Amino acid sequence: MAAAPVPSRLYRVLSRHWWLSLLLMGISFVCFGLASLNLLQMLGANLSFLARHGIDAVREGGLLQLLELVVSGYAAAVFYIFFRLCEKALVDRLAYVVPRDGAVSATEGNLS
Repeated sequence: MAAAPVPSRLYRVLSRHWWLSLLLMGISFVCFGLASLNLLQMLGANLSFLARHGIDAVREGGLLQLLELVVSGYAAAVFYIFFRLCEKALVDRLAYVVPRDGAVSATEGNLS
């Protein structure tokens, strides 16, 4: 039999402090928006520039820009995942009764 999953320390902190979770959720939403703004359009333009101009585009920094766009995409993904973690902590706090110690008991956490 598999052991029950144990919430991470970050999740427990976000579950205990709803105001912190809400604040960080808003910040991560804005950061996700800024990191992903025009990302696909710029990525398409960069790939087109590299394909059209070849080695000249590489000399002008096309590969470096491509790397920056890929890093920006991963940063956007990290902000989105953190947004979803904060959202889950808030929804779980509303859906379940969480005692002061942060542990959800089996009878309180069961919706059925």
